[in-house]
Amino acid sequence: MIELLLALGAGLGLAAACGFRVFVPLLVAAVASRSGHLPLSNGFSWLATTPAIVALGCATLLELAAYTFPWVDHALDTVATPAAVVAGILASAAVMVDLPPSLRWAVSIVGGGAAAGLVQGASVLLRLKSTAFTGGLANPLVALVEAIGGVGVALLAVLLPLVALIAVVVLLVVVFRGAGRVVFGRPAHPPPSS
Repeated sequence: MIELLLALGAGLGLAAACGFRVFVPLLVAAVASRSGHLPLSNGFSWLATTPAIVALGCATLLELAAYTFPWVDHALDTVATPAAVVAGILASAAVMVDLPPSLRWAVSIVGGGAAAGLVQGASVLLRLKSTAFTGGLANPLVALVEAIGGVGVALLAVLLPLVALIAVVVLLVVVFRGAGRVVFGRPAHPPPSS
């Protein structure tokens, strides 16, 4: 049972991190696997190969650099949003070694894809607000926070998967609440009753 929770924590943690940055969690998982700290599911051994690590490293550097440019970041979001969902599914499926294949893919698609998509959606909304209020001047700061979030959540998923699982649940609750306020126009704090 504990192995199952560890696998879920690692998988959903890496998936949520894909919502911050698409390539960072895959690179973290690849390096952790290569160093023997993270087992990979059958069919995902390619992730720990030298060519994959080099490609993910280059893609990570390009992604991190590109998000520092206001307005370019919005263009990237149109590609990064579906890519984050796919990366979240792959990242979670790659590390959920203790689940049968059909259950692994179901959890990865539903849980991993949703975690990545929700986090990515929240970061897109944050960037839109930043652009609206600062004309894009604060967007590099938003990009830095997202990069730190991606690295932090990915490392947490690899090193402390149960903590990552709890953090993902808390993060998703916060995202849902924030999205509800944005979509339905609810205030963060209801006005005092008279």
